Amino acid sequence: MHPRLLKTFLAVARHRNVTRAAEAVHLAQSSVSDQIQALEAELGTPLFARSRSGLQLTAAGAALQPYAEEILTLTDEARGAVAMTAGQERGAVSIGALETIAAVRLPAWLSRFGQAHPEIALRLSVAGTGDLLRKLEDGEVDVVFCFDRGDFDERFATRSISREPLVLIAPAGEPPLPPGEGLAILAAKRFVVTEAGCVYRHLFDAAFARAGLAAPNLAAEAGSIGAIVRLVAAGTGLGLVPRLAVADALARGEVTELPWPGPAQTAALAADLVMIWRRRRVQPPALKLLLASASTGLDGLRPGDARPRHAEPLPS
Repeated sequence: MHPRLLKTFLAVARHRNVTRAAEAVHLAQSSVSDQIQALEAELGTPLFARSRSGLQLTAAGAALQPYAEEILTLTDEARGAVAMTAGQERGAVSIGALETIAAVRLPAWLSRFGQAHPEIALRLSVAGTGDLLRKLEDGEVDVVFCFDRGDFDERFATRSISREPLVLIAPAGEPPLPPGEGLAILAAKRFVVTEAGCVYRHLFDAAFARAGLAAPNLAAEAGSIGAIVRLVAAGTGLGLVPRLAVADALARGEVTELPWPGPAQTAALAADLVMIWRRRRVQPPALKLLLASASTGLDGLRPGDARPRHAEPLPS
């Protein structure tokens, strides 16, 4: 069973559709169909059955799936082990990140890394947390930068990079909430948030829950932090987002930051920015260099009193 065929098989198993699988593995639809037929001929049994909801794994396909994943993992590890013995540092590293993190936190560090290791090609992919973790699981990216939701798969190693404060934003000129009764007033305010399932929405909901407040009324849901800033600036409602995501808007005076009323809620008003990569026995040399660089090159982002959560030693 050639790894190329197994990679295509897993793409079809994931997407349940030849067209989407072809896009994921960068092949023509006919090539995907040919590869699946070749694998089925080699194994002597159908791996997929058609249904109204798309292609479904047969019992044979379901039995093959975990072995296919393990074979591809071992193939990657074997390449990494051989490259290590040869002292190779060439290669490529695919990085996935939330849009805000990619724009604000990574450019200077990636620039320094690229200058120090010009033989390593860097690829940066921007997506939402769910898509990033799927890409990481499928091997489409090697490392992901996102905010910690506390529910990452044990197959992934996680290292905290920084603790990012959440800030309460309002239209420019909005007066602070009255002290003493501010928390009660805050709970009655209307907020602009991202859609349910988005990591920024998770941070918003968790912050109010930890502060002992009921979820406030929602004025609008928006698809991006940029849209939230514009809606808040227009007076639609308040927002609670990571400061790094709105630092430029605050500097331009488009919105204003309001002090969180009541006692300080450090745990509620901060989010961990984390780096995640897939656990392997042997990491590819290029990825190993990037992980080592991140452990030192991004240290300046971490406040001195912050303690990493879920810290993992860098892989050997």
